[in-house]
Amino acid sequence: MDEHRIGLKPIIRRVWSKVGQRPIVSVHHRYEWLYVYGFVHPLSGRTFWLLMPTVSVDAFYAALRAFAEHLNISGHKRIFLFLDRAGWHTSRKLERLPGLSLLYLPPYSPELQPAEHLWHLSDAPLVNRCFSSLDDLEAAQAERCNWLQDHPEVIRSTTNFHWWPQIA
Repeated sequence: MDEHRIGLKPIIRRVWSKVGQRPIVSVHHRYEWLYVYGFVHPLSGRTFWLLMPTVSVDAFYAALRAFAEHLNISGHKRIFLFLDRAGWHTSRKLERLPGLSLLYLPPYSPELQPAEHLWHLSDAPLVNRCFSSLDDLEAAQAERCNWLQDHPEVIRSTTNFHWWPQIA
């Protein structure tokens, strides 16, 4: 599980163009943001996505509750969730949910986090585009998250590291 900030400040990436021609990308820098909360099961490629207005202890708890409800987690079913050490993940104010165990990765190790590899995939429709509003951005991101959820093989190819435990 991890969070990723997207916003009206464009994501610029290199593009192919004809020899001698310069690619043109429209940009209009504005500083309004949304956060994509992504949960992934690397072995199966299953994902769960939330678009939230902020990151905080309360927002993270709401995301955990939605995830637990989606998977119907209870005291009988146990899920281990690997997280980085962001302040809202490790806060003492964060209430624990039954059946959901939070495990923390070593500090400064994003390469160990499978969810970090979701962002390159989820950003694809946002790259080199200028959105007029957060609603337009949210619609494009939601469509992409739905597509990714329907294509677990794409997620699995990116997040299922060779060293990740191969336990269903």
